[in-house]
Amino acid sequence: MKKYFEVDEWKVIENGFDPEYNRVTESIMSLGNGHMGLRGNFAEKYSGDSLKGTYIAGVYYPDKTIVGWWKNGYPKYFAKIANAADFIGLNLKIDGREIDLNQIEFTSFKRTLNMKEAYLERTFIVKVKNKRTKITEKRFLSQDRKEIAALKYSLCPLNQNIEIEITPYLNGNIKNEDANYDEFFWENLNQDNKIGNSFLTMKTRKSNFIVTTAMNWELNTDQYEVELATETNYTANKIKLTAKKEQNIELNKYLAVCTSRDYPKTEITKKAKAKAAAALKAGYSQLFSQHQKAWAQIWQESDIKIKGDPEAQQGIRFNIFHLNQTYTGHDPRLNIGPKGFTGEKYGGLTYWDTEAYCLPFYLATHSDSVSRNLLLYRYNHLQKAVENADKLGLEGALYPMVTINGEECHNEWEITFEEIHRNGAIAHAIKDYVDYTGDQKYIAEYGIPVLAQISRFWAARSHFNPRQGKYMILGVTGPNEYENNVNNNWYTNRIAVWTLNYTLKSLKKLEANQPRKYQKWIEKLQLKDSELELWQDMTEKMYYPYLEEYDIYAQQDGYLDKEQKLVSDLKPADIPLHKNWSWDRILRSPYIKQADVLQGIYYFKDDFDQASIARHYDFYEPRTVHESSLSPCIYSILAADLEREEKAYQLYLRTARLDLDNYNTDTDDGLHITSMAGSWMSIVKGFAGFKVKAGQIAFKPFLPTAWDGFSFMILFRGHRIKVEVQKNKSYFSLEKGNSLKIKVYQKEYELKKTKTLVVEK
Repeated sequence: MKKYFEVDEWKVIENGFDPEYNRVTESIMSLGNGHMGLRGNFAEKYSGDSLKGTYIAGVYYPDKTIVGWWKNGYPKYFAKIANAADFIGLNLKIDGREIDLNQIEFTSFKRTLNMKEAYLERTFIVKVKNKRTKITEKRFLSQDRKEIAALKYSLCPLNQNIEIEITPYLNGNIKNEDANYDEFFWENLNQDNKIGNSFLTMKTRKSNFIVTTAMNWELNTDQYEVELATETNYTANKIKLTAKKEQNIELNKYLAVCTSRDYPKTEITKKAKAKAAAALKAGYSQLFSQHQKAWAQIWQESDIKIKGDPEAQQGIRFNIFHLNQTYTGHDPRLNIGPKGFTGEKYGGLTYWDTEAYCLPFYLATHSDSVSRNLLLYRYNHLQKAVENADKLGLEGALYPMVTINGEECHNEWEITFEEIHRNGAIAHAIKDYVDYTGDQKYIAEYGIPVLAQISRFWAARSHFNPRQGKYMILGVTGPNEYENNVNNNWYTNRIAVWTLNYTLKSLKKLEANQPRKYQKWIEKLQLKDSELELWQDMTEKMYYPYLEEYDIYAQQDGYLDKEQKLVSDLKPADIPLHKNWSWDRILRSPYIKQADVLQGIYYFKDDFDQASIARHYDFYEPRTVHESSLSPCIYSILAADLEREEKAYQLYLRTARLDLDNYNTDTDDGLHITSMAGSWMSIVKGFAGFKVKAGQIAFKPFLPTAWDGFSFMILFRGHRIKVEVQKNKSYFSLEKGNSLKIKVYQKEYELKKTKTLVVEK
């Protein structure tokens, strides 16, 4: 863990420059707007260690799989989000000296991510011989015009006149660092370069996505000369001018990025050129003003305010900021990659993290259409999930562990074939959405086929053991990936049974309320009575491993056969285990990577009394190393529910500042976007005790001792509710919508628009 950035409630500030930490800072300072994103790279040349990254949502390359030993069912490729043309860059020379920030002397360096208004700003003073020049750069990716980005680059000579050569460019020769075979993912279709504007149209190999990046620029002076510089996959305007002492030279660069995902192939280039020209006409100030207004609306509904703890405040805003940059819900073809637009690890693809962690955030902070589109993403990939199960010789649907288009991309056998619990998270997300929004139509139109095919898979993947008279699921990997190929992982068995139950209940409800729709699905899915009877039998006879001596569920059969050591027994040099231990040693150990049994208790808390939750927590938490970013938030929420407030707070800080403080020493390859939703859950579901049950919202708030208070908004079925928690009281205000009944500390109240509800703890 490293405290590198200054603590500020609305900003992340790098004061001074550490080249050894540059990749981490590039990740932290990433920008995105749902359509595209880029890492916080320098605009100028930098020959030091850097991952130059520009990524376009949904644009990927099917990189051929590398495996040592091929197994039936392996995917043929791992989809990689394609590192696209660098549009933010420019080359700079002062008095003929190339400005390479890895080679040249500079002082007063400051790089700032402004989260409130979503822009990145850098200032520094560069010294060439005895001449000092102040350089300022400010960039943003428009939240109002999704295909537009803009950069303002300013130079001011401080003590003498200087000769400037500044070259804004588009560079399509960027390669993915994570390419399996070091391939270049793009081919050139067309490019053009004129004074003041240029474009570059590239196509991904194999997947055939076409992307046009168009550039326009303007200077605040007309005293300059321009020379065109054109190479393969590269267009640039080389601008030469003289800047007098204390004269401020400003270059505004306007970019538009359009793709074949959104336009016919014949129109992409024309659209990009027109949008870049329109951005130039609007001007930097107007574009930024529109961008500010869009972000002000986002913050109004998703901000969490914390009093008295600047580090906690910075942490939660950082997480909320990146979640809103990564996914906006405008396109059901898109989903949330674990790294978002901040790096290439995991291929920029979709995991079960979306349903298990991100959906609650979007349900409570955005319109229903946003979370609905997350579900439609899975519905639209149902046929691929059916094909995925068929490749493994099974009926039903197995949703992929890793995907961008519905096909499985993950090629580690213990994950691809065995981490099947992911199916349950997708089924549970349907219930979360319907319970929260009341959108019963979704079940009838889209939910039933997904639930039925997942249930079919559970039936096919289980078997009945006549010796014990129980159904079992063998050869799996649970959420704890530090155990592979185990039998009867409790969480997997439990969420399989829950899925079967929920599917059967949903079918019965549909039969009672919409018999024609019910019959349609019965016929289309070819569901038979014998199949439904099997599902019912499985719900009643599933095997759950149990530890009698502890009166808790076992993580899997044989868990107690392992040498029972605790995290406290580990040496500091052992942590993190995945970087310091061999894999076989990890698998033989009792150590837990992330919440597993407790993931199930989090989902199904109503099935456990407080004493049982406490027993499970006290057994499993001391054995958990939290080496998955998804882990601390689940433990934090359960600790809050158990009123272990200090433990809940400690684990909240770990998840909220995971990347800012580089807890797991892996922020350099991108941020942990999906786990960021866990920090929101830790506060809203943990400290505020927020939940929805039977169509009613409820709270059980407490205030961490380190805080003076906290507040947030909840959007719920047309209502906007402000919640403010103080030491001994909580305040509930209805800012939008008609009156509604809520529960606080299990007591029901009517919340009215004209009066703030005050509840004492």
